[in-house]
Amino acid sequence: MKRILLLIIVICASISAKAQFGVGGGGSGIVGKISGTVIDSLTKKPVDYATISLFKSGAKTPINGVLTDEKGNFKIDNIRSGKYKITVSFIGYPTKTYDPVETTASKPDNNMGQLVIAPSAKSLKEVQVVGQQALIENKIDKIVYNAEKDLTAAGGNATDVLQKVPLVSVDMNGNVALRGDQNVRVLINGKPSGATSASLSDVLKTIPADQIKSIEVLTSPSAKYDAEGSGGIINIITKTKNASGVSGSVSGGVGTRQNNGNVNFNYNKNRFNFSANLGGNLTWPQTSTSIFEQALKVGNSVQNNSSNTHNEIKRHGARGSLSAGYEFNGFNSINSTLTLNDGGFNADGGGNYHFEDGTQVLDYIGRSVSHNKFSGFDWNLDYTHKFKKEGHEIVVSGQWSHSIIKSDYLNLFDARYDSQSGKNNGKNNEYTAQADYTLPISKTLKLEAGGKTIQRRINSVYDIFTVQPDDIASENPVGVNPILDTQNSNLYNYNQNVYAGYSVFTINLPKNYAVLAGFRYENTRITGDPQTPYAGGDNSQTLQPFKANYNTYVPSLTLQKTFGSNTLKLSYSKRIQRPSLQVLNPFINRSSQQSQSVGNPNLAPEVSQTVELNYNAFVKTSVINVSAYYKNTRDLIEGIATPISDNGIIVNRTVQNNVAANNSLGASFFGSINPIKPLTIRASINVFTYNPSVYAAYVDFINPDALKTRFVTTMFGSATLNLPKNFIIEAFGFQNSARRTIQGSSPSFGIYAIGIKKQFLDKKASIGFNTVQPFAVNKSFNQNISSPTFSQTSRTQFPFQSFGITFSYSFGKISFSNPQQKKKKGVNNDDQIQGGDQTGGAPPAGGR
Repeated sequence: MKRILLLIIVICASISAKAQFGVGGGGSGIVGKISGTVIDSLTKKPVDYATISLFKSGAKTPINGVLTDEKGNFKIDNIRSGKYKITVSFIGYPTKTYDPVETTASKPDNNMGQLVIAPSAKSLKEVQVVGQQALIENKIDKIVYNAEKDLTAAGGNATDVLQKVPLVSVDMNGNVALRGDQNVRVLINGKPSGATSASLSDVLKTIPADQIKSIEVLTSPSAKYDAEGSGGIINIITKTKNASGVSGSVSGGVGTRQNNGNVNFNYNKNRFNFSANLGGNLTWPQTSTSIFEQALKVGNSVQNNSSNTHNEIKRHGARGSLSAGYEFNGFNSINSTLTLNDGGFNADGGGNYHFEDGTQVLDYIGRSVSHNKFSGFDWNLDYTHKFKKEGHEIVVSGQWSHSIIKSDYLNLFDARYDSQSGKNNGKNNEYTAQADYTLPISKTLKLEAGGKTIQRRINSVYDIFTVQPDDIASENPVGVNPILDTQNSNLYNYNQNVYAGYSVFTINLPKNYAVLAGFRYENTRITGDPQTPYAGGDNSQTLQPFKANYNTYVPSLTLQKTFGSNTLKLSYSKRIQRPSLQVLNPFINRSSQQSQSVGNPNLAPEVSQTVELNYNAFVKTSVINVSAYYKNTRDLIEGIATPISDNGIIVNRTVQNNVAANNSLGASFFGSINPIKPLTIRASINVFTYNPSVYAAYVDFINPDALKTRFVTTMFGSATLNLPKNFIIEAFGFQNSARRTIQGSSPSFGIYAIGIKKQFLDKKASIGFNTVQPFAVNKSFNQNISSPTFSQTSRTQFPFQSFGITFSYSFGKISFSNPQQKKKKGVNNDDQIQGGDQTGGAPPAGGR
């Protein structure tokens, strides 16, 4: 019944849209647009921020108006057939009038071309108006990092860019966290990518930085957004151009750590637009080294394990997209995008192992080789209908995401453990349908409402074989005489259905107060069917199908007060973190025999509630943003490692559980200042507490230090210097403290980089040089976890030093449309935890 009720909003909105489709909200005439580009008569350059006013022909009172963008372009939509007057005004220029400007039913669009204006003889020569997008912007509901303005990002990948975003941190393995919380939903162009269902960290490393335009960070999303992601939402926006004409760009980089390239093409004429993008990333082989020590205790038995190993990883990835859209008129438009992705990595490692338990001492050799590949597509279709009233619209969207993950590994030992090989084939299909309705009820009140369903279908086949090692120390080791291991092979089918409905009210009150209040309801239904695919096999694992069905109620509230250009905001949000396939699967994963893992089908979702007070101020050319927040999380999901005896061998097995509640206090700051005109300095810091209240069932399994209140920090700083003759120098660095769990801590992480770029050919082309960690080849990472029955430490070194050359070139004669005229619409699946292997694939080898 609830599923039916929550979709009533969608049905009603659809009926309303159907009743008005094709008539433009009360009129029967076709509507069009008037557009053009304002040019200075002397410099022949576009004039940005000029005022374009629209009148009825011969009238004195304007009926609409816009500002030109940074390329001098303007566009006025929803123009009915008739004769109009256009005026162009700008400081230091006399107003220029065009009358009549006519549109007809047969030609509803009027592109006026170049509108040339001449400066006044009395204009103030000292006045210079320059519009430039800031590297970091703070908006009402999000922080925006404009990556395309960052020259040190060129030549890297998406992980490198995310390391520079305020409040975001990335650990040594590429796991993304927002304010220290790794339960973050990462979107690409406002939509999920099927590829991220395998391993988010691996996918991000295959996306060239040259494809990224900006990154949006939402720490307190409203009820309009999916409830999943207790840490918040990160939205990666790729480069596209709202351009009239034909344009494109070519960019890339060659370096000592990785290489990438990107090609972009855009076509926009009349009502049709088309764009294509193709990019790729290839890393050189990177070798990490690790020293591992472990002490395990089961009853009276104590054993010590240690190893000294190396691991070489080589990554590759490609991502391409095709997008097309058509505006039937000023009220109806359709857009579709197809994104293809392909990537993977190969790992080859091994080393020396040591074991002792008081009765024997054993030294042996191990070798591990793996091949991992992921590919797939995301296809979406969006239809937008605008009503007569400005801002009144409905958007109906659908998306199909398909991904395939294939991995195989070979683990060989000359003693102690059985050697094994494994093959995993995973398939993920995700189907989404949603509708979003917006109604400005009055000048002070706006309603947003909608409904959505996500249907996920995941299948994973895992075949494990016992093999005999051959040529274990050679360049190409092999496992011979394979025998199917029915105990460790499995087949897993997983279905997840989410049904949601929401409503949000925006209320503008007197004295510059505003209220954003919303409510969202979600119903989640999960079925898991782990199976033993080989009848008659000797399988000691008891695998039972499981089901889960739960409701989530998500209120949100934001109060805002504006003081001129400064804002004070108090917000409340509620988020959940659904357990993914990886942490629900009850199958024991023995691919790493010494450190096994198993999921828990009885897990409840994490639920977090956050209250945040935020102040944002503009002081001349400086920007200051300060926040203080309190976050309560219950049913925290963490893995509990416990020594057990498995087939006569003591191993460490990690089981996922709801282990604790956590109350966290935090504060964040980021700011930007121009001490001198060509220099911009930026800095951000986030500090919060980790103070879990461990549930009684797990008190005996924790590290006693975990009961202490710990402070966790992330810090970032950068500087940009604009020099004469179009030279730019930039430097940045960040430092993240260790991340805490109830059994220990993960490594701290920090790097720095320097870059220089030269622009030429009227800034259409550039060449640059950048370096990361120029004075140190490797970074060291130390990890410690423990409980009363075990202790485990690791010391790992990863290569981060790199030197690279970057280039870019833009071509085409174009005029840009006002970006304020276009809003991102369509599917926005921000409901599912990232970073988990949701197709049941083998865990990826560590390293960058």
